[in-house]
Amino acid sequence: MTKIFITREVPAEIKRLLTANGHHCSEWTEKRDLSLVELIAAAEDCDGLFSIGSSPKLNQDFFSACDHLKVVALCSVGYDHVDIAAATSHGIPVSNTPGVLSKATADTAFLLMQNVARKAIHKHKEILRNNWGFFDPTADLGVDLQGKTLGIYGLGRIGYEMAKMCRFAFEMPVIYHNRGRNEAAEKDLGAKKVSFTELLQTSDVLSIHANLTDETREMFNLEAFQQMKPSSIFINTARGGLHNEPDLRHALETGLIWGAGLDVTNPEPMAADNPLLNMPTVAILPHIGSATYETRMEMMRLTAQNLLAGLNGQRLLSCVNPDVYGE
Repeated sequence: MTKIFITREVPAEIKRLLTANGHHCSEWTEKRDLSLVELIAAAEDCDGLFSIGSSPKLNQDFFSACDHLKVVALCSVGYDHVDIAAATSHGIPVSNTPGVLSKATADTAFLLMQNVARKAIHKHKEILRNNWGFFDPTADLGVDLQGKTLGIYGLGRIGYEMAKMCRFAFEMPVIYHNRGRNEAAEKDLGAKKVSFTELLQTSDVLSIHANLTDETREMFNLEAFQQMKPSSIFINTARGGLHNEPDLRHALETGLIWGAGLDVTNPEPMAADNPLLNMPTVAILPHIGSATYETRMEMMRLTAQNLLAGLNGQRLLSCVNPDVYGE
């Protein structure tokens, strides 16, 4: 009997998908992340790994100790926590879950943008402090989004959904910076491809939807923020490592930019005493981009399907290291 280790508890429906095919499943049931040592021990007699979350890192030590695995299926679209080269060198295919979470994550970016523009989280905190009384018509105002320019860094599936909502809800012109063109966005939304410098200088709202790589790590730093409008809003729902958090704090404190909405932080989780949490024009969420029932179930189903394909010696539905197949 083949064995699968799942790094979190999953719904019975997902386990049935796996056990119905004759596989035995075990789960990590504690409400804390496994250590690398614990993960290696749990996977030592398993054929497949159903990996949820980004801790611990699946590094060279993991793949060296677990090179018996037939497949590692990630329940996430991002895989920067995995040493893909190590997995490939040990002949282990790795999958992710692209596509199924695009709308939910874009919804979160859209939510953050509106929260920042109207200082919604800050205003809610003021109610809790009993600071809801005298009406001053010019105090602590937000900003309109109608007709403002939306900049997208990384106009893929998630960025496209964000751009579509902004274009049709607020008639926002869309500019973007990618390595290549997104012809669908240009045709459907009138999106315009621009240089990175023009993206920074022109965007009223700059929303980040790129992968975290060595090239993009902390790309949004003081140098970048200095080129942005003092009225601009920075949104990151991709990976916290894409922005330098001390530089972001400095940019907000000194007025280089107006506001920020984060679903991802650097580091993550964010410390409870981080000054960003108490800034009026900052909205921060605890990495809930894909956190709807429908989306998470679809992510887990796709993870299970990838796992089953790998255990059956078939090509994974969404493989991130196709070199493992000799391509």
